Amino acid sequence: MKVTLNNTEIHVATGGRPLDPKQPAIVFLHGSGLDHRTWAPQTRWFAFNGYAVIAPDFPGHSQSGGRPLTSIEKQADWLWTLLDALKIKSASLVGHSQGALVALEAASRQPSRTRSLSVIASGHAVPVNDALLDMAKNNKSAAVDAMLTWGFGDDHQFGVSVVPGQSPIGIGHRIMSANPLHVDLNCSNNYQNGLTAAANVSSPTQLILARQDKMTSVKGGMALRDALPNMQACDILEDVGHMLPMEAPDAVLKHLAAFITKV
Repeated sequence: MKVTLNNTEIHVATGGRPLDPKQPAIVFLHGSGLDHRTWAPQTRWFAFNGYAVIAPDFPGHSQSGGRPLTSIEKQADWLWTLLDALKIKSASLVGHSQGALVALEAASRQPSRTRSLSVIASGHAVPVNDALLDMAKNNKSAAVDAMLTWGFGDDHQFGVSVVPGQSPIGIGHRIMSANPLHVDLNCSNNYQNGLTAAANVSSPTQLILARQDKMTSVKGGMALRDALPNMQACDILEDVGHMLPMEAPDAVLKHLAAFITKV
């Protein structure tokens, strides 16, 4: 569906069902250079199991208009403005990579409106290699190739896919090539408030990490785990990399559902 926010048309995926603000809401936030398609299996399951699903394309990404937002803090404020426009009083926040930083910052700014927080393939910070930042600015195609090589685990580099006939790497390449990757990577690289934000998050929280993640280490995720006051679940998936929601959609959904449906 389309939502007009600050004179800008924003695309919000709802999992294949009309948004009902009376249902418990769950928000899915995509990572750098990506969009709502990151969450296709997870959003559909929650939408058909009693949840109001909100999976926006951030401004300037894919089907959303406007200019991309230039900091995690601005993205967090934008998220609550979006939820106000949708008449959503409280929500479970789910984020992948950069989207997890946004979810963390948003949860710290509005703790009473955050039912739960799910952090996927992220930590309290997501530093970005200087060479990758330079590539994203001056040779975007090379940067996309590098991110997809580093971002997916070993099996997917050899063509493994949980969806027959589809290549997650190919789909990711098409999405990222059209989106403001350099702006997004700068947002992640510049974010320094993670540990302070974590201390302000009172809602039940879970982490889902990947053993083969070359972009956000398990060690970084554990540092965030130790900083969160109400950490309730921390799972590490084997044989997959940073692009967890697309590499292991069933496993990610299993852990999300087990956690969020009990909140």
